[in-house]
Amino acid sequence: MTALATLTRAQKAAAILVAMGKPSASRLLKFFKQEELKALIEAARLLRTIPQSDLEKIVAEFEAEFTEGAGLLDSADDMNALLNESLSPEEMNAIMGRGGAKAQDGPPPVWPELERVDPARIGTFLVGEHPQIAAVILSKLAPSAAANVLLSLEKEMRAEIIKRMMSMGTVPEAATRIVENQLRSRVLSERASKDISAGQSRVASLLNEMDKSQAEELMQDLEQQGAADLDGIRARMFSFDDVVFLSQKARVALFDGLSTELLTLCLRGAPPEMAEAVLSSIGARTRRMIETELAQEVDGLIMADVMNARRTVASTAIRMSLEGVFELPNAQNAA
Repeated sequence: MTALATLTRAQKAAAILVAMGKPSASRLLKFFKQEELKALIEAARLLRTIPQSDLEKIVAEFEAEFTEGAGLLDSADDMNALLNESLSPEEMNAIMGRGGAKAQDGPPPVWPELERVDPARIGTFLVGEHPQIAAVILSKLAPSAAANVLLSLEKEMRAEIIKRMMSMGTVPEAATRIVENQLRSRVLSERASKDISAGQSRVASLLNEMDKSQAEELMQDLEQQGAADLDGIRARMFSFDDVVFLSQKARVALFDGLSTELLTLCLRGAPPEMAEAVLSSIGARTRRMIETELAQEVDGLIMADVMNARRTVASTAIRMSLEGVFELPNAQNAA
């Protein structure tokens, strides 16, 4: 533990900031000068656990209030976390005297480029790796990119990776470099020449926003112009009209988690075969409720709302197919 009498003013200030918690401390850090922030970081590195009683004395000395949550663990990591969340990387480098020529040494960072790779491709790579390696890789990606990769994996592996991410400590820099080198040689080096799935996903996402007839017309135009790899795009396409092509089991899984209001709105103006495909896949009580609603006239119905509801169903189907719940009909035809 750290004796109160030996603490410098900078160490006391660091202790207060860490004890305040990230939201409040982050707002205060913006008012510090660079030399003051650097002094806080250096002070925090030498700071160790402070007893609750001493922490209260420090707070009283600064005549401030601090929320209950007390105690203070080794503060260097906490202070770095506060600064990293409050300041940009450029500001952090300026404070600590980093940057310049050294910042350009070595290969470029692998993680921003990896986040642009199709999640399914990364997932395929991770399947052949130890779950701990997969956990390290996903912990380095942005949350949105990591989530998309997780959705491409089997549920058992997904759970194992998340469990390891929760218990993972600091990864040694040497180990991180080894992982980065493997990613460069085994994933990123082949991306430009062999991996076109990211582009296919972007085109499919665009087509999924169109009416089915418009999307099909555009696909025909691409085919006539000799565009390659259209099967990969078709495998990622799905609209509400395609619900009738899903298996009964897939439709039950799809509609199970959707609200009655959403399904009712989707079926406004739908042809009988589409309505039956939906209604035959839900419970009898819910079906009666929806049929009762559909039998009533609705004043001021906006078709744009209907189309948005149908796109929501289509997006849900695409997400569930990525999770492995079922396969899209276009993917089956493309296989």
